[in-house]
Amino acid sequence: QVQLVESGGGLVQPGGSLKLSCAASGIIFSTYVMDWYRQPPGKQREWVATIRSGGTGHYADSVKGRFTTSRDNAKNTVYLQMNSLKPEDTAVYYCSASLGSMYYWGKGTLVTVSS
Repeated sequence: QVQLVESGGGLVQPGGSLKLSCAASGIIFSTYVMDWYRQPPGKQREWVATIRSGGTGHYADSVKGRFTTSRDNAKNTVYLQMNSLKPEDTAVYYCSASLGSMYYWGKGTLVTVSS
């Protein structure tokens, strides 16, 4: 059974940092493309970042230069380091794993940026 479990969310002040983790099980992690998405309150889910097995990250313009994604294939875990957080970064953050037509989602972790 495939499981993706996000962690690391919480309340942070504007300008602060958080590091999210997503632990995967039930898949050959190193072969999967890992993505981060987020869903702000009352809005649609939006793509945030992608990291392929080679380790190069790609980012939405709204987070470029502030967020960094990385992966540890030995630990079956992908990370999202979020710096210089803004109130508009408030959202439920999800990780996903994809390989061809197979697509799996985690249940998300809430990030709230507020003073």
